[in-house]
Amino acid sequence: MLPKPRADLKPNTADFERLPLVKPTGFREYDARWLFPEEINLMGLNAIGLGLATLVARRGVPKRFVVGHDFRWYSGSVKQALMAGLLAGGAEVHDIGLALSPMAYFAQFALDVECVAMVTASHNDNGWTGIKMGLNRPLTFGPDDMIELKEIVLSGASEAKAGGRYIFVPDFGERYIASLSERPKLKRRLRVVAACGNGTAGAFAPQVLEAIGCEVIPLDCTLDHSFPRYNPNPEDMKMLHAISDAVTKHKADVGLGFDGDGDRCGVVDNEGHEIFADKVGVMLARDISSRHKDAIFVADVKSTGLFITDPVLKENGAKTLYWKTGHSYMKRYTFEQKALVGFEKSGHFFFQPPLGRGYDDGLVAALAVCDMLDRNPEKSLADLKNALPKTWGSPTMSPHCDDEKKYGVVDRITKQFEEAKAKGTKIAGQKIRDLITVNGVRVVLEDGTWGLVRASSNKPELVIVVESPTLEANMRAIFADIDGRLAKCPEVGAYNQKI
Repeated sequence: MLPKPRADLKPNTADFERLPLVKPTGFREYDARWLFPEEINLMGLNAIGLGLATLVARRGVPKRFVVGHDFRWYSGSVKQALMAGLLAGGAEVHDIGLALSPMAYFAQFALDVECVAMVTASHNDNGWTGIKMGLNRPLTFGPDDMIELKEIVLSGASEAKAGGRYIFVPDFGERYIASLSERPKLKRRLRVVAACGNGTAGAFAPQVLEAIGCEVIPLDCTLDHSFPRYNPNPEDMKMLHAISDAVTKHKADVGLGFDGDGDRCGVVDNEGHEIFADKVGVMLARDISSRHKDAIFVADVKSTGLFITDPVLKENGAKTLYWKTGHSYMKRYTFEQKALVGFEKSGHFFFQPPLGRGYDDGLVAALAVCDMLDRNPEKSLADLKNALPKTWGSPTMSPHCDDEKKYGVVDRITKQFEEAKAKGTKIAGQKIRDLITVNGVRVVLEDGTWGLVRASSNKPELVIVVESPTLEANMRAIFADIDGRLAKCPEVGAYNQKI
């Protein structure tokens, strides 16, 4: 049995080599994320694997796991330590090797395996590691699962069991590529920039796009775990600007950018303009609802209000429900509501049957964009984008705020807006029409201008988004109000970017 994990161990000490280090804050709302090795060591990862096997047994689910890892210099070691813990807990482990997160989710179906434990820090900077977990395909862990896992691991309540079994699956990358590319080729020859930020998607995305008939212009598709140009995050303006430059240089029809573990997709149009993923979602919802009458969609609280107000979606009988930001929340809610697709502003898209298997896959989203263009041979992506009603919106802004403090800050800001609404106080020159508090606070003003403040689920940050359907000045005004409130909170640090 492993010793009880500690949170106070330091690297380059004897205790660090003989005791498990697990910092409690690494157990996030639905994923696990730690700085490696400052917040978790290899023995700590043994403890996570053993605890995960214990949790699954308690739930009465067979202890069979798909395990893969992303392309960082330490991810292979992290996975080996995690698998050692799973095997010590009596689990059967199906190792698919280097993988994207959606590839691991697909493996649950293709290999008929109940559970998944994907080693990835997603789009987090180098130095981070983490695990995306699930025990009921196509869903991943929610807060209750993470709380129970945290209690098992930190209390030392894990149970070692005999019967562990290791199976390596040598050809799974090829099987994943085939699952996406064995379909009718596009009728329209699209020139596509495929940008991977030197992350894991570089081993898969270009091949899939070429196989469906695209002319692919690879951008930073050589795997390099130092991420020499920029972090593979298609919500980051540095990556989007690099894609934009490549699109205009090569006169491409579209630029597609994939994050570090391949479950998100960013889009740049043929004129080199980035399209935030929520607007891409509205475009896809228009296309899909024209073929599926009365479709139900889900959008996260960071997303544009066009999902409700767009006249084309109304004409097609589409209905959109707003829900909590976070891939696990969105995946589950889209599944529960039997929605056709869930759209998240960060670029996680969840295509349910018959369009997908319900999990988020950046390559499936990319194929949906290509199919939309294929069905509109006379129109460019810029034409489709410009057909949407005009709004003024911000990128996602993420000022630093410690994990232990971020929820308290959001609670204070929410209370301020609740008091303002109760008193009829004007915000940015308007009264508050609605407050959506399902995930942080989304403040909606009289003309539909809105601003969101929430705590990031996976990083020590807040999340700020603003939009106006009427005037850019109104969008800037609500941002100024939110920014002014946060400026009075000493816990909040600098923004990654501002509007």
